[in-house]
Amino acid sequence: MGKRIHDTSKTHEQWLEQAATLSEALPYMRRYAGETFVIKYGGHAMGDAHLAQLFARDIVLLRQIGSNPVVVHGGGPQIGAMLERLKIQSEFIDGLRVTDQETVDVVEMVLSGSINKQIVSSINAAGGFAVGLSGKDGNLIRAEKLRRTLRDPDSNIERILDLGLVGEPTEVTPHVLNFFNASDITPVIAPIGIGAEGETLNINADTAAGAVAGALGARRLIMLTDIVGVLDRDGVLIKDMSAAQAREMIADGTIHGGMIPKVETCLKAIASGVDGAVIIDGRVPHAVLLELFTEHGAGTMIEAD
Repeated sequence: MGKRIHDTSKTHEQWLEQAATLSEALPYMRRYAGETFVIKYGGHAMGDAHLAQLFARDIVLLRQIGSNPVVVHGGGPQIGAMLERLKIQSEFIDGLRVTDQETVDVVEMVLSGSINKQIVSSINAAGGFAVGLSGKDGNLIRAEKLRRTLRDPDSNIERILDLGLVGEPTEVTPHVLNFFNASDITPVIAPIGIGAEGETLNINADTAAGAVAGALGARRLIMLTDIVGVLDRDGVLIKDMSAAQAREMIADGTIHGGMIPKVETCLKAIASGVDGAVIIDGRVPHAVLLELFTEHGAGTMIEAD
């Protein structure tokens, strides 16, 4: 028989509190057994070593209760650092990196290489079984080049802006992910897509996660960000909203700036069959568990009308 481990760093009250927390989480664990969650992982949550370790443990816990977590990660700061180190200059337009062949080679190296394997190693070290993929593996994410229409404010003339090797998902083939979900393996996906002519395309991680969630019919799309969620005009967190309310708040300017594409990704995922999409603060320890296993959640939930 195994011996009990006595941790003298916690008081009796703290142990009771921990037991109460586990008891309260039990109904949610039962509810989400067998459900798929696509989690977009990035920002401060990925850059902070302690938060990264907690995130890995949370993913392992989700798998152990019978849920199917799928991780899609970003890596903008790390890409920027590598490009700077290699003295490769890149331009941003509307928050998207203009990507030539030299840049996309570095993007793929960083995303599919060092970052992806770092996350995989963390999950494995926490007791899980993770495998790293990119959207090129098994034709997982097919994409087309993303072009933006810009209007000159003076002449009112529109022009098409070519962002280079930046992609927009056109099709996600979930076959390989369904195989993993039927096992105890957690897929960790780098947002690299494959174009019609076999070219490598750099995809925004939020967009890739939304497309994967839609293709899998996920119960939740969970997007870790560096803010608490969607705020109203007074700066107060909005905990729940319908898709119609989200569209209205974009139209009236309540949702603005960098939050618009995140909310639009959520809306697109919901339209593709995802039950709900939530934007949460990845800077909070165990943010994913707080969202799924507590009554109050941890951010802004957007659901179908």
